[in-house]
Amino acid sequence: MKDLTNEKILAAREAVKLLVDGQIVGLGSGSSAYLAIHEIGALVKNGLDIKGVPTSQKTKDLAESLSIPLLNIEDVSAIDITIDGADEFTEELHLIKGGGSFLLKEKVVALLSKQQVIITDSSKKVDLLGKFTVPIEVIPYARNYVMTQLETLNGTGKIRMDGNKPLLTEQGNYLIDGDFGLIKDPASLAHELDGIVGVVEHGLFIGIATKVIMGSGDTAIVFQ
Repeated sequence: MKDLTNEKILAAREAVKLLVDGQIVGLGSGSSAYLAIHEIGALVKNGLDIKGVPTSQKTKDLAESLSIPLLNIEDVSAIDITIDGADEFTEELHLIKGGGSFLLKEKVVALLSKQQVIITDSSKKVDLLGKFTVPIEVIPYARNYVMTQLETLNGTGKIRMDGNKPLLTEQGNYLIDGDFGLIKDPASLAHELDGIVGVVEHGLFIGIATKVIMGSGDTAIVFQ
């Protein structure tokens, strides 16, 4: 049996070796990113001089609890490096993200970053994206329209629920989990989703990651 948590820890420890004094660091969301944030907190406690930009309220709360200095996204024009996780990735560094519902802020921070470093366990590597559904953030008013548009892309969608009501993102939007089967051309699908009115953002991260560090057994493998 693989110890996936240990693989994530290995990847996180490898990723934080890239941090140096004076950097602005994007802090991702999700189980892998939170492990990295704990590692960063330990480095800050030992004297590392960085400032973080969180991608969710949960990330912000965790970083503050570890005394990591933070900046508001409005106060930065560029981020030196972001460490985040992914739900799936390919060797081409195509990603699906957003299982934790924070994809919009994660993508904003990623696009501001000079380096976008993804940390994962070995279960997240795939030949083709699509076993994991594609999270699509939509304004509530447009949910039915967007669902019908997904059908024209040979996909289906399901509103992500929080109990008996739709889950709300931090921006007050809905999430549709889109199933397109295995995605042979993720860049084309991303472009099509970008063009649907009512879609705020989606979880296809294409051409954004600069490096994926994957824990595998007792070692870390780098894809770049």
